[in-house]
Amino acid sequence: MSASREDAPRAPGYAAFGLRAEAEKIEPGLHLVATPIGNLKDISFRALSTLAAADAVVAEDTRVTKTLLAHYGIATPLVAYHEHNAQVMRPHLIARLEAGAALALVSDAGTPLISDPGYKLVAEALERRIKVTSVPGPSAVLAALVIAGLPTDRFFFEGFLPHKSGARRARLAELARIPGTLVFFESPRRVAETLEDCAAVLGPREAAIARELTKLYESVRRGRLDTLAAALRDEEPPKGEIVLLIAPPEAGAEETSEADLDAKLEAALADHSVKDAASVVSASTGRPRREVYARAIKLAAGRPS
Repeated sequence: MSASREDAPRAPGYAAFGLRAEAEKIEPGLHLVATPIGNLKDISFRALSTLAAADAVVAEDTRVTKTLLAHYGIATPLVAYHEHNAQVMRPHLIARLEAGAALALVSDAGTPLISDPGYKLVAEALERRIKVTSVPGPSAVLAALVIAGLPTDRFFFEGFLPHKSGARRARLAELARIPGTLVFFESPRRVAETLEDCAAVLGPREAAIARELTKLYESVRRGRLDTLAAALRDEEPPKGEIVLLIAPPEAGAEETSEADLDAKLEAALADHSVKDAASVVSASTGRPRREVYARAIKLAAGRPS
């Protein structure tokens, strides 16, 4: 007896707007699929079709991705791939790709590989001449950048800064002269401390704190680093995911005269240690930190005790 139409296996597909759509077949290879950073509506039809047509979805946290797939009626099997199992799982995934599988790689949210595992998998796939395809979409970095009110023509994404203050300040000093908006991810638990360090090293630059982007309680706070640091110092730690953005150094900083340099150092020394004052002024003027630090020591030595 032949199988009925209802018994026949259903073609891979997805559901949207109350309708079921059949997924288009995709080529073998590794497909990097951007997923929503919060609002599940922020996903493209191509991304949905790719996730539905893939032989497996490779996810950093299968629990998070399972929610997305269930929302759109996608039944593709999930495979966990994260920093703790990557060394073991990568050879298995490469073997599947070399055998002709089509795998979709996703992060917990946003675009894969941006502060998420996946780079080594992509690098090895390319080394073995496996096709790698990008299915672009949401990115917390770009979503925050365009609403921050800071320059967008050039920017530098750092990811997460070091957890400890000393290492964090040292890294900020290295980033201080980059002529573009600085973009960081930060933990809500550390954002107040990070702002303090940013203000100490970079000076009173304009900044923005973007929180819970695309979600119900999305917010953006804008202001000078020192003002934001003072505000968060007296508040409960914010909830949700944070993107911190900081304006570039002042234009024409290299042209600071010796008199201007001394004036800036004198002002900074009123509120900071010699080391921190040098970092602040170096960042705001673009002058080499070693040069500014040497000048700060001389000025501090000549000040009345």
